Amino acid sequence: MKFNELYKKLSELYPEALRCEWDNDGIMCAHSLDSEVKRVLISLDVTMDTVNYAIENGYDTIISHHPLVFRSQRSLTPLSFTQKKLIELIKGRVNVMSFHTRLDSANGGVNDVLAKKLGLSSIVVDSQDAIGRIGLLEKEMTLEGFARQVKESLSSPVVLFTGNKTVRKVYVVGGDGKDLIENAINAGCDTIVTGRGSYNTSVDACDMGINIVEAGHFYTEHPVCYAVKETVEELIPNAEALVYFSNKINII
Repeated sequence: MKFNELYKKLSELYPEALRCEWDNDGIMCAHSLDSEVKRVLISLDVTMDTVNYAIENGYDTIISHHPLVFRSQRSLTPLSFTQKKLIELIKGRVNVMSFHTRLDSANGGVNDVLAKKLGLSSIVVDSQDAIGRIGLLEKEMTLEGFARQVKESLSSPVVLFTGNKTVRKVYVVGGDGKDLIENAINAGCDTIVTGRGSYNTSVDACDMGINIVEAGHFYTEHPVCYAVKETVEELIPNAEALVYFSNKINII
């Protein structure tokens, strides 16, 4: 399958209509839209380490969640960090496509995967914003017990939690979900699980009447990479696909 064909197939699953207006995703760079896709690297971020790994190991395509290029570039020189990556990718004949907020919102995307990883059932899309998901635990749990379950399910080294309610109806949004806390409250959820909130929202959780569980931006989003890998393997059975993570934030 050619690179542009793969992009079109994935765009059917992760429609451009789901992209937030402030976002920038899609084809980030390509030395050729007609090049054959044979080896695909799937990553949360296109770091320089990811770029080097792809080039050194013969990958022709990178699919990322976070956009390689987020802001417009006025030039193309090695003096800019983002532009240096673009130059190396083109020289190394590696094409890149990124799916950001539309992968958050899409069926089977970031937040569907997250909700299932946390053991939620009866999962529905937030009617106020297509990104969030709302689901139920099989049985009510204490907040501390649920926070421990989140930690174990996501292999997160640290989970922060605040609130005073028991947990049954849960709102999930991977990454930075502080802007959707009001949605969770309006939906009648007792708990929101996200990657990162903010100090103020965490402190105000009890007053707002909701529990907040923060499990880390990386840990709430990276499970979707394995779902994307399975999709690529279904679309191109003879292609090799690998999930690769680099420069993960460490805890000591």
